[in-house]
Parts: sequence; structure tokens; C-alpha cells
Amino acid sequence: MFTGIIRHTGKMLARSGSVLEISTEVALAATLAGGDSLAVNGVCLTVVGDTQAGRIRVDLSQETLHRTSLRNLRPADVLNLEPAMRLTDRLDGHLVLGHVDATGRIRALHRVADAWRLIVQYPSEFSTLITDKGSITVDGISLTPYAVTPSQFECSIIPTTYSSTNLATLSPGSTVNLEFDVVAKYVKEHLQDVHRS
Repeated sequence: MFTGIIRHTGKMLARSGSVLEISTEVALAATLAGGDSLAVNGVCLTVVGDTQAGRIRVDLSQETLHRTSLRNLRPADVLNLEPAMRLTDRLDGHLVLGHVDATGRIRALHRVADAWRLIVQYPSEFSTLITDKGSITVDGISLTPYAVTPSQFECSIIPTTYSSTNLATLSPGSTVNLEFDVVAKYVKEHLQDVHRS
């Protein structure tokens, strides 16, 4: 489980078959071992083998490549990285599983005063899982959506988030991973069960 608070980034080095190799800070790589969970652009992946100085390898399944934007990665692309949280960690963002529901497309990302305005288009079948001032994860970043419609939402990006994540490298047309709020998913499922019975 994750929080959506990004404190580390890395860069794609290479992909060999089902293994993705990432360069990152030596300090982060040193905290990870084979079998650990690591969110990469919001996708929960498993670390493969021992980490080397500043290098991490993670497994990619065909399902992951099919459902997420990781299939589009190119060498040197900036990646948001978040190690799995511990039960004793402070929850600064929201509960994030690292299970991507869909991909979205950036429609706009531009500066407004001291912040940035992000507009993301998403598949309309997920419109019941997003609400104004709720929570959503965009490429692993915990954000608060507003101006929500059945096809798009907006977020205000503070300078800290913009400079410490991959957002500074994205532009209109970029594909991003979306994870809708897990609480909303359970509520929707429960209500559907009630209506079926």
C-alpha cells in the first residue's frame, strides 16, 4: 500500500523482456531488496533480485503493460517512485493500492500564478468513482480533483509537487496512469450488491 506522496524519482534505463531497469538515488535503492513493492508511476511492481548502487530492477507482467502507460516508456523518461508504506508511517496523501484502473490523457498543463493547472481526460465508465474534492492518483501522485465532468477533471498542482515529480516532463497528449479512490470503489460495489438483492 502507498500514500501517493512522491519523494523519489528515477529514470528508465532499459527494458529487457519483462524486466524494467531504473536508475535512482543510491539512498532509495539501498532501502530496497528483492520481493519488495515499489510504485512506479503509480503501478505496484515487485523488485527483482538485489539492488545495485542507484539501480533497481522490477518485474512487468503483460497485464501491467496492457493496462498502464508503462508500455510507452522510453529510455531517460522520468518516473515517480514510492516504496510501500509501513503501518507506522504517517499517511500524508490517501490510501493508494498501486492498482491502476485506467489511463488518462493530459489535456492541459499550464502555469497559473504560483501553481499549475492540470486537466486530465479519463474514460467515462469511471465517472461514478470520482468526485469534486475527493482523491485520485495520477501517475502515482495523490491529487484532489475539482471541476469534475463525466470525461475530465482538473487539479491544482503546487510548486513542490510539480518540481519533485514527473509532471514537469509531461505535456498535453501525455498518457498517465489513474487510480480512483479505493473507498469509492467499495461503496459502488456495495451499492450494486444492494440493488441486485
